[in-house]
Amino acid sequence: MMFVAYAVFGTLVFLLLDAPSMPPVSGSKAVIGLLVFYLVLSAAYITAASLWPQYDPEDERGKINRILEPKRKLAEIGKTEELLARVKLLEEQAKSITDRLKNLSKDLPEADGGAAAGAAGTPAAGLPVDAKDLETRAFAIWQDQECYNCHKLKGEGGKKRGPELDNIGSYMAALDIKTKILDPQSFMAEGFEKEYEKKKMPAKYKEVMDDKDVEVLAAWLSGLKNASVQTPKPIKKK
Repeated sequence: MMFVAYAVFGTLVFLLLDAPSMPPVSGSKAVIGLLVFYLVLSAAYITAASLWPQYDPEDERGKINRILEPKRKLAEIGKTEELLARVKLLEEQAKSITDRLKNLSKDLPEADGGAAAGAAGTPAAGLPVDAKDLETRAFAIWQDQECYNCHKLKGEGGKKRGPELDNIGSYMAALDIKTKILDPQSFMAEGFEKEYEKKKMPAKYKEVMDDKDVEVLAAWLSGLKNASVQTPKPIKKK
């Protein structure tokens, strides 16, 4: 259609170029001739415009959809396969976690026994088994945390802001001592009510001390049972 239109238009142009010259006219004939020429040209333009293919947005949208539809289907298939692969991976991970939980549940009685041993004063898993090694590590922690500023131990340190601890193992297990270190308000020593109310023991150790260091120090202190030293009895407050 487009080719035919251009061919016709080109033919008309060549015919006009080859047409013989018109004799000059003037007056009313010139005006009438000009009007006729304008009307003919306008009619030709309007007719050609009406016959010329018009732009239709819906038609163009349909063409675009026909082009993109196969690609969209391929993309949807790819997404579906990817989702299925993810689901399969999640199922495998869930199965792995379930199996691990089952294995852990089998070991729970043994783990409880280990916790009970730690509460009774026996070093927990990861702590030095040798008493000398435990004392060496714990005493270094005692010095680093400057516990001697408030507590007296083996005749050294202490400014009466805290009780002597040489016999603390007779009253508190390692787990209780650990609780006291991390939460000073959990226990109160008899005779130290004012110090307890004034919160003389700082509550900073849960932030500044490593959990393993707390366990080492608590395990060592729970083994101190020198009955000749009058360590005040701790009273549980929480």
